Amino acid sequence: MCGRYTLFTPPEELEVRFDATPTRPLSARYNCAPGQELPVVTNEADDEFRFLKWGLVPSWADSASVGNDRINARAETVREKRSFADAYEARRCLVPSDGFYEWVDRGGRKQPYRVAFEDDRPFAMAGLWERWTPPTKQTGLGDFGSGGPSREQGPLETFTVVTTEPNDLISELHHRMAVVLDPEEEETWLHGDPGEAAALLDTYPDDELGAYPVSTRVNSPANDGPELIERVEA
Repeated sequence: MCGRYTLFTPPEELEVRFDATPTRPLSARYNCAPGQELPVVTNEADDEFRFLKWGLVPSWADSASVGNDRINARAETVREKRSFADAYEARRCLVPSDGFYEWVDRGGRKQPYRVAFEDDRPFAMAGLWERWTPPTKQTGLGDFGSGGPSREQGPLETFTVVTTEPNDLISELHHRMAVVLDPEEEETWLHGDPGEAAALLDTYPDDELGAYPVSTRVNSPANDGPELIERVEA
């Protein structure tokens, strides 16, 4: 799976790399976690970094809490599973990253590892996004208002990361990995037809990737700083 990642590449480099400008300032992130609002590039606005909440909430959901269980979508079933099929057809996105974390059981202790390119260059993970509007509710006679339908809040935009089978490197850490796109594949993922997009959901080779152990401080989303990506003794 992909449950944490980093994005500390300088903003000006990210803007050039993805040919997109942020809708609000970008800041270095060393522990991007589910439930947070994070920058993505959507097929609806591919010249912008928009900030969406990690954890996809389908448009038909009764509650935003379902997003807690939808931080990842399996490439093998993404076109059929109800939670993701509509988004796969019409709402694909790029999730910028410069590394991600995986945890390995070392004798009952979970050791986190960071996976990244040797030069820490940014890349895009394949993602899906959705726009969810809370269901209407009837206000009671005792409530302030006319007693007609009301909405609790505006639309919520969310995303998920697509995962696939791991390469040899990742298989030693976890049984799934994020779909990492080559730069020349990103346009097709955003705007290609479903069949063209499906051809991109393969396993990224491990030739240029490396993995190294990092501090267990990354276990808590409350921790976010450059010390989290420093190598430690496993």
